[in-house]
Amino acid sequence: MRFSILGSGSSGNAAFLQTDNTRVLIDAGFSAKRLAGMLENLGEKIESIDAILLTHEHGDHAAGLKGLARYPQIKVFANRATATKAQEGLKHRVPWQLFETGSTFQFRDLEISSFAVPHDAQEPVGFLIAHGENDLLSPRRSLAWLTDLGHAPLHVRERIRGADVLVVEANHCSQMLEADTKRPWSTKQRISGRHGHLSNAAARELLESVTESRWRQVFFAHLSQDCNSPAAVATACGAVLTARGCGFSVVGAGASTPFYEFA
Repeated sequence: MRFSILGSGSSGNAAFLQTDNTRVLIDAGFSAKRLAGMLENLGEKIESIDAILLTHEHGDHAAGLKGLARYPQIKVFANRATATKAQEGLKHRVPWQLFETGSTFQFRDLEISSFAVPHDAQEPVGFLIAHGENDLLSPRRSLAWLTDLGHAPLHVRERIRGADVLVVEANHCSQMLEADTKRPWSTKQRISGRHGHLSNAAARELLESVTESRWRQVFFAHLSQDCNSPAAVATACGAVLTARGCGFSVVGAGASTPFYEFA
């Protein structure tokens, strides 16, 4: 199993996850044309995508659904509330594959567990995605995907504990958000609220609270372009992971990552 974050931030979010038998996108927050170009940069084709795992319906996570009408073979996994909202305004019927939030389902050689997260969308979720049979020939590896949440309840902390790799939101620096002159007070309240986005300090607290984790690598994602920076995230959160011997990478707003290979 290997994956790459194609883009992350308020302008769009998507990642590519691949096994020997399966190619999926986690979210599709860019136009289909843009997604195709991003995949080509990895040596992949959009026609080879088997499915999309959709966390919620906001445009920076679901905008690509409109153009993906040309690729009806791509299944889209979402809960019913997300699918209903995302379908609004689309001229084509998305090939939805519905799941219940909190359930675990199989897609080809992937085991996918969903869990509720607190965000101002219809029914947003995070994912724990696992591959392998947990034996010598096929060791089990897993990826936890956790973005777009205002705080982390206990069940979220428990779901991400056993993942080998964690992708977690570090959206804003609270001081930079407070000093920002572009956003009205109401928007700042939404971002920093309990159904908004994790600050750097909240991300650090989350990492500190999850003891005895299996994480080998943590990716910090969904950074605000104006109200955060990779340096601020590293300063706030890096020492927690370094003390545990866990690697980490900060994905700047709009940036992508090379493939991460699961050993």
